[in-house]
Amino acid sequence: MNFDVNEISNLIKREIDHYKGAIDVARVGKVLEVGDGIARLYGLDSVMVGEMVIFEGDVAGEVFNLEEESVGVVIYGDWRKVHEGSEVTATGKVLTVPVGFGLLGRVVDGLCEPIDGAGGFEPDGSRLVEFAAPGIAHREPVNEPLVTGLKCVDSMIPVGKGQRELIIGDRKTGKTAIGLDTIINQKGRDVICVYVAVGQKESTVAEVASILREHGAMDYTVIVSACAGSSAAMQYVAPYAGTAVAEFFMYEHGKDTLCVYDDLSKHAIAYREISLLLRRPPGREAYPGDVFYLHSRLLERSTKLSKAMGGGSLTALPIVETLEGQVSAYIPTNVISITDGQIYLQRDLFLSGVRPAVDVGISVSRVGGHAQPAAMAKVAPKLRLDLAAFREMQDFARLGTELDDAAQAQLDLGCRMVEILRQRQFAPLSVGEQVVSILAGSSGQIDDIEVARVGHFVDEMLLWLKLEASEYIDTINETGKLSDELEKDLIEAIGTYKTIYSFSYGG
Repeated sequence: MNFDVNEISNLIKREIDHYKGAIDVARVGKVLEVGDGIARLYGLDSVMVGEMVIFEGDVAGEVFNLEEESVGVVIYGDWRKVHEGSEVTATGKVLTVPVGFGLLGRVVDGLCEPIDGAGGFEPDGSRLVEFAAPGIAHREPVNEPLVTGLKCVDSMIPVGKGQRELIIGDRKTGKTAIGLDTIINQKGRDVICVYVAVGQKESTVAEVASILREHGAMDYTVIVSACAGSSAAMQYVAPYAGTAVAEFFMYEHGKDTLCVYDDLSKHAIAYREISLLLRRPPGREAYPGDVFYLHSRLLERSTKLSKAMGGGSLTALPIVETLEGQVSAYIPTNVISITDGQIYLQRDLFLSGVRPAVDVGISVSRVGGHAQPAAMAKVAPKLRLDLAAFREMQDFARLGTELDDAAQAQLDLGCRMVEILRQRQFAPLSVGEQVVSILAGSSGQIDDIEVARVGHFVDEMLLWLKLEASEYIDTINETGKLSDELEKDLIEAIGTYKTIYSFSYGG
């Protein structure tokens, strides 16, 4: 029998072409070494930075380093399941997380997998963990207030929807409390909140969830937790995953959202650990050279979208911890230069009983003033300057110098305004209540009340107004404005209650 060689080769080629489309040639490599959440791979020549890989045991990883002989990968999940010599497959995809309304009220890890023991959830889709920030054409000016419920913040350092306002201070000075108060105050305001806990104790995260649930805030809040016991990789990815969750509501449903990152100091430390393990060149304080980009690409995603993009917003409240008040340290200065202002909490004020312990001298809001309610802007224009002058006068008075009448009057006014701005934790106030409180001080109605009783007077006055003249507070809350006539009526009402107070409590 004679065989036609050309005919046989053509037949083989046709068969190969026929099956070429159905064959999935997987890009498979080998694990050279693994440890501390980092793996080095061999054989994935065409893999890209940011590409996801899957190890044996269904453990995910992300490509970080491309070197001549190997590929550096960070492992998301239990890296102890990965062994040297095991196979790893490149997926050709980048990292995404499941998102949806089913996340509301849940506590999830850095990859949005539930860890609260309440079972799984039905996602509405997925979003990229690393997503490009919107351009200038897709943004709008910040012109709507995001009310925190804190008198000292809303009056002097106002935050607008779409703003990035840094909360900075030493350990245990009330940074987290400001973030939680702001979340609690969004109840009934149609704002979706995401609290990202990085490097916190599990007991702290459980306490945060309990507080938010107690105040009815978990109904509109998602907690993304990468605790201190989590790997550095999970702590690194958690803020980006939390932002992706918020972006789902902002981009796809046009909602206003709020992200609290607690805290970015530990986030930077986790990234430094990853970078050093991957043998990237260390820079200042052993941080890698791109540590600024680490936070800028995260916080630039916060924005007020234009109407054409749905009109949603993402407000960021990043938290940074300082050491002995060193605001000029590396990470604090980086984040200060990225954000639109900072709320600085001072340890001395905190220990002296001033809560929230906000130092108005170096705290600033660079855009929130444009979004401040008109009523608040009317009663609190000089408050910031008066308090800053009071702090200076207080230091001067400690020297034992005799003060003239004008200086003494300024000192007395400052003491009373500090008492008015003092506020209990997890007790946010409406804009109307805040305006009335500050008006009581700026109008001179409390000048003859003993300083130690000013706080009590203001609390009792607000309760009385809610019962006897609630329309005043309601009008301010609904319109955001304080007319001259309403201001006059309020001052008269405060004077009326002052008489009642003096009879009830003896002056």
